[in-house]
Amino acid sequence: MATRKDIRDFLAREPACILIEVTGAAGSTPRDTDAWMLVSKDRIFATIGGGQLEFMAIDHARDLLRGATAEDRLEIPLGPEIGQCCGGRMALSFAAVDGDTRSKLVERCDGEQARRPHVYIFGAGHVGNALAMALSLAPVRAVLVDTRELELATVDVQGVETCLTAMPETIVRKAPPGSAFVILTHDHALDFLIAAEALARGDASYVGMIGSKTKRATFRNWLSREIERPELFDQLVCPIGGAALKDKRPAVIAALTAAEVLTAVLTYEHPKQRHAAPANQFNR
Repeated sequence: MATRKDIRDFLAREPACILIEVTGAAGSTPRDTDAWMLVSKDRIFATIGGGQLEFMAIDHARDLLRGATAEDRLEIPLGPEIGQCCGGRMALSFAAVDGDTRSKLVERCDGEQARRPHVYIFGAGHVGNALAMALSLAPVRAVLVDTRELELATVDVQGVETCLTAMPETIVRKAPPGSAFVILTHDHALDFLIAAEALARGDASYVGMIGSKTKRATFRNWLSREIERPELFDQLVCPIGGAALKDKRPAVIAALTAAEVLTAVLTYEHPKQRHAAPANQFNR
């Protein structure tokens, strides 16, 4: 996962490195043409897919670093010849990282970071902390929100932001389109308020609330009585994490919910874009 801190740190520590980019991907391949990695004498950053393919690519890059005469492009069949059975084919490019490339890589990582979907976790209790940890390595911008300063003060999850606010519903209003909202505060009334605000947006990728069948029914009645918009209830995920595994341990709920949230945010299409023409794809 490329973050601002990571890419800058790697480039500062490794003045000599090779950029490997996937320039072609046909058939069954571990990554597509958005994948890239950096290889230095002793370290690597990011990945083009792992396995024997990546091992060969790293070895080739280090030959280049040692001054060996080697191709700057490779086309590799992912078959028995290299001990893999994917059946596809990948083309790779290799280039020494100079000052211009460094700037472009930082800019690229910053752009990827800025485009990450937002996931707001309301409630820094046991499940909220576990969910923040589960999402900390995912390509999302996770924000843990709470009204209690002491609860947030104990949060120490790298890659997750914290937000102290007396009015969590205002965070919902300011969130960008396609955001996910996971609601698990210490107060059911506050849960209902945040959930109603998130559902009313109409452009959330996911709105989930922790709770039982009784809480779900109570919230449905509350929406009808207080908001007079019972139709919003159909967009709510409650309970979160699915019903197949009835395990109430925070870490288990968090893992299941993280998968649920990632599926929603990474497949989200803005309502205005759903009928747009598809972008050009790599010619496979």
